[in-house]
Amino acid sequence: MPFQEQLLDFMREKAYKPLTQAELVSSLNLEQGEVVMLAKALDYMEKEGLVVKNRRGRYGVPEKMNLVVGRIEGHAKGYAFLLPDDPNIEDIYINHSDLNGAMHGDRVMVRPKTKGRQEGKTEGEVLRILKRAYNKVVGTIEKDRYFSFVIPDDKRFYYDIFIPKENDGNALTGQKVVVEITKWPEKRRNPEGRVIEILGFKDEPGIDILSIIKKYDLPMEFPVKVINQLEQIPDSVLPSDLEGRADFRGNNKIFTIDGEDAKDLDDAVSIQKTDSGYRLGVHIADVSYYVKEKSPIDVEALKRGCSVYLVDRVIPMLPPKISNGICSLNPRQDRLTMSVIIDFDENAKVSSYEITPGIIKTCERMTYTQVNKILEDEDRETMKRYDYLVEDFRLMEELAMKLSKNRFSRGSIDFNIEEAKVILDDGGRPIDIVKEERRIANRIIEEFMLIANEVIAEHVYWLKLPFVYRIHEVPEEEKMFALREFLHNLGYKVKGIRNIKPKTLQQILEKAKGQPEERLINTVLLRSLKRARYSEQNVGHFGLAANYYAHFTAPIRRYPDLMIHRIIREHLGQKLDIRRQDKLNKKMANIAKISSERERIAEEAERETVDLKIAEYMSHRIGNVYDGIISSITQFGMFVELENTVEGLVHVSNMEDDFYHFDEKNLLLRGERTKRVFSIGKKVKVKVTGVSIADGSIDFTLVD
Repeated sequence: MPFQEQLLDFMREKAYKPLTQAELVSSLNLEQGEVVMLAKALDYMEKEGLVVKNRRGRYGVPEKMNLVVGRIEGHAKGYAFLLPDDPNIEDIYINHSDLNGAMHGDRVMVRPKTKGRQEGKTEGEVLRILKRAYNKVVGTIEKDRYFSFVIPDDKRFYYDIFIPKENDGNALTGQKVVVEITKWPEKRRNPEGRVIEILGFKDEPGIDILSIIKKYDLPMEFPVKVINQLEQIPDSVLPSDLEGRADFRGNNKIFTIDGEDAKDLDDAVSIQKTDSGYRLGVHIADVSYYVKEKSPIDVEALKRGCSVYLVDRVIPMLPPKISNGICSLNPRQDRLTMSVIIDFDENAKVSSYEITPGIIKTCERMTYTQVNKILEDEDRETMKRYDYLVEDFRLMEELAMKLSKNRFSRGSIDFNIEEAKVILDDGGRPIDIVKEERRIANRIIEEFMLIANEVIAEHVYWLKLPFVYRIHEVPEEEKMFALREFLHNLGYKVKGIRNIKPKTLQQILEKAKGQPEERLINTVLLRSLKRARYSEQNVGHFGLAANYYAHFTAPIRRYPDLMIHRIIREHLGQKLDIRRQDKLNKKMANIAKISSERERIAEEAERETVDLKIAEYMSHRIGNVYDGIISSITQFGMFVELENTVEGLVHVSNMEDDFYHFDEKNLLLRGERTKRVFSIGKKVKVKVTGVSIADGSIDFTLVD
């Protein structure tokens, strides 16, 4: 057990009372060489908030000293919430006067107060700021004669940032800038900073997306060391690369299926009907062969964590020479793979499998649209063009539907939330919003990738190798009880909340299918679950009702997949000795943590760019009238969703024909005089009356 864990276990013992460093040395019977190790461990653990050093120099764990460690979630009105590291502790409300200089995103230590509660939340005060989340902020500068202020784009940063005249970088009022914070806020003083980059005026083309890129500090360029290393990577597969690989080039029916605009093709598939069932080939780009551990490319890939797919561009995890070149499974080109060949019986149950390095040559670069035309539309022209593959597509559909049925029968939760896709012109202006379709071709690839990930995860689990799992923990009881109350108000009865099973939630979604409240129930249920994340420990995947799960199938765009490939390749080649396993085990927790954090940042940035472009699209349609459906009801109004998934708010203050009361139990608005009722699922006609592009919000009014 690592030394830090031993210390924590010792301090968590019931009989433990805070001890000084010298007393810890004596109590633990440490030898001379271990004293230095203790000092370093205590210093690190104190900085991370794992232990607390009191005024008398004694160490203890926060939970035994009535302290809570977590991350600050700011609010535009100045207050904040602490999101505790411990998922069993509820969020803590922090008044603006108790933030003590803490800002949105900071990692802090908070003392809960015994008195006072805000909206049912425990209140607290920030005692210590452990780590600042941001030292740079993006915003709009406002200049005065002697000084300036920068108003942050992210409203969760409550403070405007004071800029002395000598530090304004000659920026002009109204320009978007990047500010480096030089002094942190205090009780009666705003933070202070200096302008380090001028992005441009907010209405200039491209500045909106650039501001979001800078806000999330997404790296746009690769370091010189990475660029230099690319010169050592070949443009094509070399004869020397084939040693120890299964040669699948004899199979002339291996192909990729991706979106029209995809350039990084990291998975290909093949299928055969066998006497006992099916043989599926899932061939994944062998990125680990080219990206060596600790190389400049590898270090940068971990730092990025994943590729970021913004509304108008991709910020890749790996340089294009790798992601779009030698590792992309482009048609009719030799490419190296890590392949999983899975045999199924007639009921699509896994009977055997083989994991092997391979080499393939894909015959076609298929798109979801083309495969859908063949399987759903039976389009003659497309079927003629790909006549030699039509039976393979049909066989894949057959297997995928059986896999889906098996997954569903064990309780896997399948959310039905339609996403919006914003179509941009060459200048980056939104010209249309369409629903992202999840048709049969998408489902085929989804099922094949899911089963490959499960096979890999279980295989490595029983080998007891160091690994990065994709986990989804059991939801919190408190949130499940709140969900039950919400569903009860909609007329849904839920049993077994205390020890909830995925199948229970799946049945709720099935019951809601086709109902007016379907989208709302999908959304609320999803928000009631924990976030899936990466972990070195396997606890299963609740949402998929899977005991073993990992991300293996996208090493071009996700670092955990790349790391998993590396571990499997090493094990297949020479077996991992104990020393190597210990070394990898020490790295897995950090890789999982970084990957989870980078994934969350990528998702936030992606969502923000989509919301921004949706708002921009609707800003040119103020006054337009649309048919919509009420998607949710709140005490301040109702949200209405249009056919293209755009959602806007009809505020109660704009419902001028009557005074409307919110019926929380039945989730509806009822007119005081007219008794007119608005409920979820009701069709309404609305007019666009206002749009805030900065906030990504849209205002509607009802049209009778």
